[in-house]
Amino acid sequence: MNGSNPPPVALGFTPGDVVIVTGAGSGIGRAAALQAARVGLTVSAWDLDPDTVAATVAAITAAGGTASAVVADVGDQDAVAAGIASSGSVRYLVNNAGPPSAVPLDFDAALVLAVGSMRRVAEAWLATGPPAGASLVNTASVAGNWIGTASDWYTTAKAAIAGYTRYLAAYRSDVVRANAVAPGITDTPRIVGFADSDMGRRVLARVPLGRMAAPEEVAWVILFLLSPLASYVNGALVPIDGGWMITQ
Repeated sequence: MNGSNPPPVALGFTPGDVVIVTGAGSGIGRAAALQAARVGLTVSAWDLDPDTVAATVAAITAAGGTASAVVADVGDQDAVAAGIASSGSVRYLVNNAGPPSAVPLDFDAALVLAVGSMRRVAEAWLATGPPAGASLVNTASVAGNWIGTASDWYTTAKAAIAGYTRYLAAYRSDVVRANAVAPGITDTPRIVGFADSDMGRRVLARVPLGRMAAPEEVAWVILFLLSPLASYVNGALVPIDGGWMITQ
């Protein structure tokens, strides 16, 4: 059993509280949005792709949850401001959207996009004065924090996201509790076919659990860190890698 469909639990959330999930159209973001709705949160689902984010919202509402779609480029300040304004009083943020590692990007521009967008969303939200008990989770990676991988900008950006999370935890704790997750190899559309490749088989052979993570397995850790049950967890970077890093 890979834990992809655990039973619903409340995790201490107040039903109806709003969570923004960026990159909610697919992969980890979609899983986080779906599971957030399962624990009673109202989901503001953000994505660049109107079709995929609409599908996420449709899945949530079909299951009896509450969600709305925001089509927004997190690299655009005006789009972010409009998305925040349309989401209402937001207590939680899953800051997940970012470019995939396989995209060839200019190093400097990529850091502005990958790290700057997470800061942009977080700061725009914090400027609204979120309700007491606000928390956020940023999506980093094992890349850049435990291992170096291609491409250079991706590894650097993911380390910087962890650093920004620590800044928030240390200096913005009066308004938000901040943590980050560091997924390892996760079965998302971005790495379709990886497990069957020669490299994929070699890498997975070093993962003690012997497989990739399901997006839902990452999502449940995100939700725990976001939740009131994790009220004394602040500034953590949690690897979700099946034990891969202990074998490096």
